[in-house]
Amino acid sequence: MVTKRSMKVLFIMLMLFGLAGFLLLPVVAAPKWPIPEGIKTVEVNGYDMAYQETGSGIPLVLVHGSLADYRIWNTQVPVFSKAYRTIAVSLRHYYPEKWNGVGDDFTIAQHASDVADLIKKLNLGQVHLLGHSRGGAVVLSVARLYPEVIRTLILEDASGMESLLPETPDSQKLAAEGTVLRDTLRANLAAGDMDKAAREFVDSLNGPGSWEKTPAETKQRVFENIGTGTASDERPKMNCADIQKFNFPVLLLTGERSPKRYGETYGAMRQCKPDIPAPVIVPNAAHVMQRINPEFFNKVVMEFLASH
Repeated sequence: MVTKRSMKVLFIMLMLFGLAGFLLLPVVAAPKWPIPEGIKTVEVNGYDMAYQETGSGIPLVLVHGSLADYRIWNTQVPVFSKAYRTIAVSLRHYYPEKWNGVGDDFTIAQHASDVADLIKKLNLGQVHLLGHSRGGAVVLSVARLYPEVIRTLILEDASGMESLLPETPDSQKLAAEGTVLRDTLRANLAAGDMDKAAREFVDSLNGPGSWEKTPAETKQRVFENIGTGTASDERPKMNCADIQKFNFPVLLLTGERSPKRYGETYGAMRQCKPDIPAPVIVPNAAHVMQRINPEFFNKVVMEFLASH
């Protein structure tokens, strides 16, 4: 016989099961700025982080570089999402936020913590993690500090390993190039010349004249993120012991015309851990190789993912 007491107990149990299920859901942020249609947000470390999610399967997380956002992967997402749950993030203070440069939370360490928190909040488990340029420094920091979230690591002209270069004049000159590039960007922005800031930054990475050839839509995306260029943005100090702890497959990518420092830091990385394969050279491409030669780039990444 069903009594009032048994009905009350049943009701309480159902409420508890419902609450437990709710607590397992990712925390959806209440955005403080307009979010484009189709873009999701999740609260990570007190910040409303935007991301684009497409496809299903093993998660693949894409981390952009300087003056960019989730949209830089628009020639990768349609391909990758056919086989993987593809999540392209916008890091803290990048588009769609319009950052005013105020605050001390624009750092590699903060961004690495945010990416790791996003992976955990979305219950992704271990992910394929791909980082480009400054985003490479971010994912390297994730690998060093939160290795439990990584299935494989993909580095595309990754910064963040300059400290591995030998103490020779030529190598130290290469190691300083990134700092000089960022200092020049900040100086041009402080002078109020956004076009010069963008042009010199892009040309230094992709070759003279690259900015002039850049489509208007891409230029607009750069300008929408250029406020992040005012931040002091030091790279982490990686050492061989950090690299030797990597217990997951690693894919290295660089462009045929990329700045020399990326190949040199990859070489130093492989001296620390010789079982990391030699970098794949993307032909007819420079630093932003995923946009310059997307067919080759996508093919290499997909083949690597399929084998792991």
